[in-house]
Amino acid sequence: MEASSIPFYDNLLRLQNRHLEMEPIGVDVMASGDVRFIFRSDETDVNVTIEGKREWVERIVDELGLSDVGSFIPLGQNPLAQNQPNVQEDDDVILPPTDMGPEPDPSRIPVVRRPIGELNVEVEIEKIGLEPPSRNDVFELMDAFSELDEPRPIQGQMSVDPMAEAWLRELMRLIVREGARTALATETIEEVASAKLGGRTGVELSVWLESLFAAGKLVKIHGGDATGWGPSPRWLG
Repeated sequence: MEASSIPFYDNLLRLQNRHLEMEPIGVDVMASGDVRFIFRSDETDVNVTIEGKREWVERIVDELGLSDVGSFIPLGQNPLAQNQPNVQEDDDVILPPTDMGPEPDPSRIPVVRRPIGELNVEVEIEKIGLEPPSRNDVFELMDAFSELDEPRPIQGQMSVDPMAEAWLRELMRLIVREGARTALATETIEEVASAKLGGRTGVELSVWLESLFAAGKLVKIHGGDATGWGPSPRWLG
């Protein structure tokens, strides 16, 4: 068979979106020996499909200079199955769970009706055996705070007063873990721990707490007549 002298990419440009089929010569044209040649090139926008007897298709492919590219597929087979012989069709099938659990029974859900505003939260909490968060008495909190061991100073360049910041963190850890509270008012912090916080009181204490809030170490809670301060989880950990 004589090789084509036409350059490969010249053939591609001539054969954009070509589809060649062998002319029917009889009833045996679509016999088992028929094949389909497929070649696609997105770079040159070429789509070549040739169908017919294998010998005839191979000759056309050779004349076009496409012998080293494309693929032959026997007619009647899935091209995707040819290119991915190890893929099983069942892999993409999503089967429902075999155990969906018991059927829903709405009758087992208790119905509770009461007038709006008549729910007593404290009574309902007691019924299920939960204790509400304790509101630490200032004197109890002072006693518990005085029993704490001296902490290590805070490490890092962002700390203006490492020792005072360490004591404040111990106070916040105490109210969260022991009292189940999330914040203390500025006045309470001053009364309980002012001596450990560098003697800061009043405006000086508020400004210092604001700086810790700006640094992401405290959270600020606005409420009623006072401003509360709580620990950032990252800083407390």
